[in-house]
Amino acid sequence: MQQRLDRNEVYKLQPALVKALTSLSQATDKIIEARLVHLLHLRISQLNGCAFCQHMHAAEARQDGEQQQRLDVLAAWQETSFFSPRERAALRWAEVLTLLASQSVPADAYTELSSLFTTEEIVNLSAIIVTMNSWNRIAVGFQFQPQLNTD
Repeated sequence: MQQRLDRNEVYKLQPALVKALTSLSQATDKIIEARLVHLLHLRISQLNGCAFCQHMHAAEARQDGEQQQRLDVLAAWQETSFFSPRERAALRWAEVLTLLASQSVPADAYTELSSLFTTEEIVNLSAIIVTMNSWNRIAVGFQFQPQLNTD
């Protein structure tokens, strides 16, 4: 697959976009535990087919101590007991909001989420999801390419 635009060129042409998304990421990532943020970033990127972001966020998750076994089955998180109830509720919320164009938001998804997260955390989870979906749309649209590690 051929990259349409270099990401640095995109960032140079629209620095406000990068600044706004980075600022929102930094603000929300401080409220939600890093391990969960990594799972959300990676799962959303899987749903959106963003190879660049999947590559980047899987590496970041591993650097922060995430187990490769959990990353290996993240796409099938509903089929395994590797994830806590809190992680499962957040992953479901991420899927619901990411796939919003093709489905409505089930009431039980929010009920489950609100039983495990505070209102502030739910707002911040939603902001993480919105931000990651925005990054994915830029990266997929311009076909940003991950770099293969040759170490």
